[in-house]
Order: sequence, then structure tokens, then C-alpha cells
Amino acid sequence: MPLAPAITDLEQLKEHPAVSRLLRWNAGAVAGAKFDRDEMSIYVQKEFIREACALLRDDPGCSFNYLSDVTCVDWYPQEPRFEVIYHLLSISKKERVRLKVRLNADSPVLESVTAVWPSANYAEREVFDLFGIRFTGHPYLRRLLMPENWEGHPLRKDYPVEGYR
Repeated sequence: MPLAPAITDLEQLKEHPAVSRLLRWNAGAVAGAKFDRDEMSIYVQKEFIREACALLRDDPGCSFNYLSDVTCVDWYPQEPRFEVIYHLLSISKKERVRLKVRLNADSPVLESVTAVWPSANYAEREVFDLFGIRFTGHPYLRRLLMPENWEGHPLRKDYPVEGYR
């Protein structure tokens, strides 16, 4: 059975509760959206990620009250190079949504969402450690998996296979 094509037109997706709520709050905060294989991804401008997370958590129509993961993708050599992804779950509505933020290689800095979800602490530290994304406002941003004196970030695509020598 062939898959249905992905929907990327924001006009067609504005009826989705999370997209609708974010657009009503600040249309400039939403850079795009994609519905593919029954999964919703919303691209948020980096300046608005913390407020968007708080809004989707607190809005009764959305109630995405659980942050299941924060991860990153390195699209090297493309620009924007990095994509930080937040996996949200509404337990009461049994619905998932992804918030994605694109970052350029020259300034991979993003505001921390630990004030919204304290559970983001370790996930953001992991993304910092392995990809080098800095989270401003993080309470304890330091390496989590690699030794403190480790050079570089091992999940970046331009990181040497055998490490720096």
C-alpha cells in the first residue's frame, strides 16, 4: 500500500490544534509544518522555542504535558546545519507532536526549555555534549557522556572517525 504524500502547506495544517494555537499566538514564530505518516512536525523560529513549549504545555486544547526527548540532527554540509527536535506528548489526548528548530553552524545557540520541563536537563546536556549546541539559561550545561577535556563533539558529521590527534 503506497504512503500518502506529506502535507507541508501550512494553510492545510492550520486546523491541527497545536499548529492553530501557535499561529494564533504568534504567526511569525511558526516557520512551517509537516504532516507525514500520521506524525505532525512544527518548525519554530529559535527565538520563540521556550514560549512555544510553555504555550503548548499550558493550553487546555493542546496540553502537551510530557517532554519525551530532545535530540539533534546534523545536516552537514547544508545550512542551516543543525535541527534540534523536541518530542512532546499529550497524555490526556494521546497525541504526539514534534517541534523542530533549525540552527546555523556559525551560532548553534538555543534557549533552554528546562524552565518549562525540568526533564529537559539531561537531554539538553546530551545534545550539547555530542553536537555542541549551547542552551542559554540551562542550570548546569556541561558534558554528560564525554570526559570534560574531550575535544570536539563526536556526533557532528565533520568529526574525524578516529577523533582528533
